[in-house]
Amino acid sequence: MKKALMPFFMVAVLALIPYVGVRYAGLGYLFGIVLPYTAMTVLICGFIFRMADWMRRPVPFCIPTTCGQEKSLDWIKQDKLESPSSFLYAAARVLSEVFFFRSLFRNTRSELHKGSNLTYGSNKWLWLGGLAFHWSLLVIMLRHARFFFIMVPDALQYLDDADRFLDVTLPAFYMTDALVLAAVTFLVLRRIRDARMRVISLPSDFFPLFLILAIILLGISMRYVTKVDVMPVKALMLNLLNFSFEPPGEIGTLFYVHLFLICVLAIYFPFSKLMHMGGIFLSPTRNQCNNSRAKRHRNPWNSDIKFRTYAEYEDDYRDKMKKAKLPVEKQ
Repeated sequence: MKKALMPFFMVAVLALIPYVGVRYAGLGYLFGIVLPYTAMTVLICGFIFRMADWMRRPVPFCIPTTCGQEKSLDWIKQDKLESPSSFLYAAARVLSEVFFFRSLFRNTRSELHKGSNLTYGSNKWLWLGGLAFHWSLLVIMLRHARFFFIMVPDALQYLDDADRFLDVTLPAFYMTDALVLAAVTFLVLRRIRDARMRVISLPSDFFPLFLILAIILLGISMRYVTKVDVMPVKALMLNLLNFSFEPPGEIGTLFYVHLFLICVLAIYFPFSKLMHMGGIFLSPTRNQCNNSRAKRHRNPWNSDIKFRTYAEYEDDYRDKMKKAKLPVEKQ
């Protein structure tokens, strides 16, 4: 619990900063204009820097992680997705990891029961929670994209309608709001309740979860409880998109807290474990082809070696070879 308390209080303090700054100090311009531009600059530059740094790293070995039959003889069936032999299959494998978490779906759990009885079982709840969390966040981000368009594109409108097709509340209830809230809660409780997860968890593992949880709760509160007017919000987003530095209009204080925590997450993103979003595409265990039998993998760290032919070797040591009575090709 101690590992979780410090990140929790950090997020609480961060939420108080814009609340006090906007409500009592009138710093709406700082939290509505300056910080969003700063956060987006740090996010974009930091993301590009981390990706470029990883891309220039040499890959000394051919180390794809496989769990299927590689391409071999014609009469042996190859598992093309688990042991890809071409770029197309390797790309399909990476995309299946990104969108469907295939490795996490096969994750198993081992437990020790009654002495030395070790049992293995399926662990699909983590896969389901992770899938719900990431897909819900993606849908929510796409829904929020309507704030950056004067006329909302039809694709975003269809997505918005599909997300709230239950239409049981006023304003309409979004399914992804409940899904992402449940998923984040599950991921936090999993790290707190599971003894093994508590041991390996760090404060840096709890901080982004609590930060995202606070952002979600503030967003839900502004939609269903405090009812923030979306027109000034959309005007502010359009001004930011057009690089306008006009002061924001009258918006509720909770919106600035919501926006500030998003900016904190954007700044924190490139320097944290959240960069797995881009790093998964550069993972050699996933993006490499398992074709070591057909193609030689060259280590880029090896320096160029000047090879000598036997004829050159004999030219250098012919006299010594004759004295040692070794056979030579040229006399």
